[in-house]
Amino acid sequence: MKHRINLDSGAPWEAVVGYSRAVRVGDTIHVTGTTATLPGGGRADGEAEAQARQALLNIERALQALDAELSDVVRTRIYVTQIERDWEAVGRAHAACFSTVRPATSMVEVSRLIEDWMLVEIEADAIVGADEISQRSIG
Repeated sequence: MKHRINLDSGAPWEAVVGYSRAVRVGDTIHVTGTTATLPGGGRADGEAEAQARQALLNIERALQALDAELSDVVRTRIYVTQIERDWEAVGRAHAACFSTVRPATSMVEVSRLIEDWMLVEIEADAIVGADEISQRSIG
């Protein structure tokens, strides 16, 4: 039997919806949809790139609390409310964290997020110890 660790960030939605900021089972970590909230409950207002950077910082904190790091991330999912306007800015923030890791990723447009001020939400999956990277091409 594998040990499960549920990480609670104290966000107000966790208890209401019944979810954890992140869940680790064995070497696998799933970080839930993460926005530009600040520790203590504030929010990082601003454009999509700034919000994406804060969301990624929040993901990094969750990973670190579970003994992992951004280099362990193997998949991200990015949700934006205005993809035509914001995809490049959000992509820049993502690349700043993952340019050498290059996880599998998706970016999709959604009609809205849980709060009107939110422009981007990011999920991440990690496998601890997946730090040796090689690059291959199918082309």
